[in-house]
Amino acid sequence: MNLPFEADHALQQDDLAHHLHPFTDHRQLAADGGPRIITHGQGVWLWDTQGRRLLDGMAGLWCVNVGYGRPELSEVARRQMDRLPFYNTFFQTSHEPVIELSKKLAGLLPEGLEHIFYANSGSEANDTAIRLVRHYWQAVGQPQRSVIVSRKHAYHGSTIAGASLGGMSSMHDIPGIPIPDVVHAEAPYAWESGKGMEEERFADAAARSVEEAILAAGPERVGAFIGEPIMGAGGVIVPPAGYWQRVQAICRRYDILLICDEVVCGFGRTGNWFGAQTFDIRPDIMTMAKGLSSGYQPISAVAVGERVVAPLLERPGRLPHGFTYSGHPVAAAVALENLNIIEREGLVEHVRETVAPALAGGLGALADHPLVGEVRTLGAMAALELSPESIQPGGNLPLGTVATRVRNLCFERGLATRAVREGLVFAPPLVITTDEIDTLVDILTGCLDAVAAQLREPAHG
Repeated sequence: MNLPFEADHALQQDDLAHHLHPFTDHRQLAADGGPRIITHGQGVWLWDTQGRRLLDGMAGLWCVNVGYGRPELSEVARRQMDRLPFYNTFFQTSHEPVIELSKKLAGLLPEGLEHIFYANSGSEANDTAIRLVRHYWQAVGQPQRSVIVSRKHAYHGSTIAGASLGGMSSMHDIPGIPIPDVVHAEAPYAWESGKGMEEERFADAAARSVEEAILAAGPERVGAFIGEPIMGAGGVIVPPAGYWQRVQAICRRYDILLICDEVVCGFGRTGNWFGAQTFDIRPDIMTMAKGLSSGYQPISAVAVGERVVAPLLERPGRLPHGFTYSGHPVAAAVALENLNIIEREGLVEHVRETVAPALAGGLGALADHPLVGEVRTLGAMAALELSPESIQPGGNLPLGTVATRVRNLCFERGLATRAVREGLVFAPPLVITTDEIDTLVDILTGCLDAVAAQLREPAHG
């Protein structure tokens, strides 16, 4: 779909006049002439109004696991809209799609997670987790256990509570965030704080930071620890071997609930159905979204283990929490078919056996690039840490300048990626092929070469 320049420009101007974008500098957006307007997608590819093709190296926002253009999902949505476009799950009512989805999820989740609460986004799922934790401790007579321990560089959403759980300083620049009783331990981020350390020693140090946060808050006041198996938006931070075993032992030692945020890692991204299975994490609560419907409908879920759900099932009183669209029938029907597609097409196995080694090999080869300091991959997730100082010593560029420059050039040349601090992250649709991974690596390599050459220019000027 190639729109004439005038039509494309009119759309951009209408967008600038009326649309507020998430996480966007709107003044800069206007200075750049307006947004790139995406018209359609197929597989791992997107097209814009000028007919330019873009390999989606980020699966939208970590979510389009089954790829774009799946007629099965649009047909399921149409059928469900014709039959029952909406009814709520309040007031002792339910409907077939949400019942079938709940049964399906219970069969896929790690053992012990049998009960599902629905919301509309990962942010809402993590808000729900806070409510469940505090409800549980109140129900068992320890209401003082209201503190949640999270980690620096974590991302758990952008609501007030979700942003508070997150550990990104940029998310805390609004007064009142973080909310009380949320504390942050160090992240298991070796590039930042463990360079040169032997892996087991760094795993000990990173886990010890969690214990220190618990002790500082007072173990008798801590209700839960929340963590992503791999920290996604924080930069695809892959924990060292043994880290999660140590953290779980700490949670057991102080009788603290464990929340596993699978919003990014869930539904095949790590080469298993869930990151908890990849790292042998046994959570009390698990939050999910994104890949649950591959982004085709807004839906999230919170799986609750027996310990936490018992007060809800065995004692009088209600949980005063829910959303109008909790368990929306169209979203639930689409999510169920999405899970069926992942199963039918063996996408979890495809990630483990094909995508993971291809990404590791293709991107891993860039570790020797003069602009690259470190490459991390696991499953269908990857990060490149850039080291511009190796090319331009003493350049003193603001953090993120070079990564943003590479990202922008990637978009110009047909690859969607994301800059995080001075690094780039990737999480393509799980359906990506080895040939498409080769294309991703080729485009990225050319962009790294070009930016490296730019950085060298002042030294020769």
